[in-house]
Amino acid sequence: MAGTDEEAVAAADDALYVLTAVLLTPAKFPSVLGDDYPEACAALGLPPAADGYGLVLGQDGEGARWTVVVDDVSLVAVAIASWDCGLEHDLSPDERTVVAALPGWPLAVAVAAPDVPAPHDPGPDAADVPPLTPPDAGAWGPAQRRLGADEVALQWAVWREQVDDAFPAPAGSTRAAGAGDATEDDGGTREGGAPAGHSGIRRVLAEARAYVDSPPPLGRVRSWFAPGGARTLRADGPGWSLVARTDDIAFVLLDDEPGEVLPVGRGPELPGLLEALDQMAVRPL
Repeated sequence: MAGTDEEAVAAADDALYVLTAVLLTPAKFPSVLGDDYPEACAALGLPPAADGYGLVLGQDGEGARWTVVVDDVSLVAVAIASWDCGLEHDLSPDERTVVAALPGWPLAVAVAAPDVPAPHDPGPDAADVPPLTPPDAGAWGPAQRRLGADEVALQWAVWREQVDDAFPAPAGSTRAAGAGDATEDDGGTREGGAPAGHSGIRRVLAEARAYVDSPPPLGRVRSWFAPGGARTLRADGPGWSLVARTDDIAFVLLDDEPGEVLPVGRGPELPGLLEALDQMAVRPL
């Protein structure tokens, strides 16, 4: 599946019009690909390299979709940071950094290259592996559950406000600040009223506690900046995702409860669990 065939690489590298790029590293990887970094790499047929990869999504001169995998992570990271700031940045990876050229895109891309045919998968002559495709937006499953958790993390303040009455903010919490931009696909999530003693939540918290004693695969637990010195935590496991702020509550999404976002109050145990998870989490460099 790695698509390192020289002809495929040459086809993708021939006048590739770059549309976007994402990182595939232990601390930051597309959630649609898996619950952890090794699983995300395996979805693309790649070994879980310690430094990770950059995924460059674009079209060739005939409009075909290609995902070019490069090992120059810094180059891709600088391009993404520039684009996020609204700056123009030419992302042109050196061919020596190309690890693989995979037909198709693993993510939904809403833009297309100008002056080339509409995006389409390469023909069978261009690649000998099935093209990558984004997950079905209309079907709830692991990919949609993880996308929903992405949306909760990015729109924390919006989701937090929906449960203010049932889960008052702890003193000193900074949870009202720092809402981000919505993802392209929010996973069809909606706020759910999780009753006390919800069996799914009990299972998630038990499995998350087990991570502290027996570390899971790399990337199952990640931590990144939140306002006021807090951290945003993300943990995933078989059939579940958890998003939390270390100074506030948590939200849980489950494969077997389509579209539901279940709030978890701090109580006496959650703060300690979040602190322990934060200590073991992978953090962006």
